[in-house]
Amino acid sequence: MSYNLDNKLILIGAGEMACEYSKVLNTLNYNFIVVGRGKQSASNFKRITGKDVEVGGIKEFTKKYKITNCKAIVAVGWEELSETTTILLNNGVKDILLEKPGGLDMKQINHLSIFANEKKGNVFIAYNRRFFTSVIKAKEIIDEDGGVSSFYFNFTERSDILESLNISNNIKSNWLLANSSHVIDLAFYLGGLPQKMSSVSTGSLVWHPKASKFCGFGKTVNGVIFSYIADWGAPGRWSIEINTRKNRIILCPLEEISIQKIGSFKLKNIQLSNKVDIIYKPGLFKQTDKFLKREYDNFLTIEEQAEMKWVYDQLLG
Repeated sequence: MSYNLDNKLILIGAGEMACEYSKVLNTLNYNFIVVGRGKQSASNFKRITGKDVEVGGIKEFTKKYKITNCKAIVAVGWEELSETTTILLNNGVKDILLEKPGGLDMKQINHLSIFANEKKGNVFIAYNRRFFTSVIKAKEIIDEDGGVSSFYFNFTERSDILESLNISNNIKSNWLLANSSHVIDLAFYLGGLPQKMSSVSTGSLVWHPKASKFCGFGKTVNGVIFSYIADWGAPGRWSIEINTRKNRIILCPLEEISIQKIGSFKLKNIQLSNKVDIIYKPGLFKQTDKFLKREYDNFLTIEEQAEMKWVYDQLLG
C-alpha cells in the first residue's frame, strides 16, 4: 500500500549540499521530507540538521508514497542527478530544482531535457550564483546603464587541488561542465546568450586530458562582444567583468562587486546588504525562496542547459 503525499516538498540527498538546503528550508519554516540512501549519511544529516531521513533512496521511497503533487529539490551527487530526476518525473513530480549542472555530461542532460518535456515537467538548474547579492546588484547597474556593451570572464581552476580530490575520473574528465559552468553560466546570464564563438584550447592535465588552457571570443544574440580565458595549470581565479556605457563592473571574487566609472581609473568597492549570503551558502536562500514561490524568471531550465551543448563543445575546442 502506498500513501499519498500531497503538496509536500521532497529534498533528495543527505550530503553537504542537502544540509545547506535544510538550513534554508528550516528558516523559511517550510515543511519538507528528506530522502537519502545510506544509514551513515542519514545519521550525519540528522546530527547536523536535527531532521530525520527516509533511508533507501528515491526508488524505494516512491514504492511507499505517491508523490504526484509534490515539489522536489535534487541535491544528490553528480552521477545520480539525471537518474534521480527521471524517477521523480516518472512519478508525476512537475516542479524540480536540480543541482548543477543537471547531469554528468551533456548526453545525460539532453536525454533529461527531452524526458522533462514529454512529462511536462518544470526542471530548473540550481546555479545559485545567479542569486548572489553581488549579481543582483550588477544586474541593477546594467539595467540602469541601458544594458551591456561588452564582457569578459575567466574560469581558471585550481589544478593543484583538483588532482588530489577523491572524486571519480568521470567527473574530473567533465570538469568544464561539472564545475567551470558555474562561472560560464553566470557570465552569459549577465552578458547575454552567445550567438557565435571562436575558440582555441590546448594543453592537457593528468586528470583532464582534453585541454588545460582555453581562450576565445564571440558575440551574443544581442550583438554584445565578449572574450574569455582560463589556464588550469597556472594561478588564477574565477572573475567576470561587465562593461556598460557608464561603468565597468567587476565580480572578483564573484561574491563581491566593484565598479570603475567612466572618466576614472579608480575602482570602488560597493558595500552590499548580503546578510543571507553570509549566514547561508551564498545565493542559496534567495534561490530556494524563489523556487518555492514559483518565481522562475531568473532560473535556467533543463532545456536551456541542453541547448548550451554547442557552447561547451566550443569552449573545449
